[in-house]
Amino acid sequence: MIAPEQKARVTYDNILRLSDDPDVSDAIKFLRAREIVHFQRFGEGLRLAKDKMNEKNVYYMNPAFDK
Repeated sequence: MIAPEQKARVTYDNILRLSDDPDVSDAIKFLRAREIVHFQRFGEGLRLAKDKMNEKNVYYMNPAFDK
């Protein structure tokens, strides 16, 4: 499954291939860069959440709690 940010980036890449208007291209490049940053930040947030869940004293979904 592909993330929504990745789908948007692919769509923006396709638009850039077809566009010959510099104003349109500039706007699409901005949106594409924004989606890349969103994808990176989502990955960082997910990693941080997983790290927190593996710490002691976290009882929601902590496998060590049920032992």
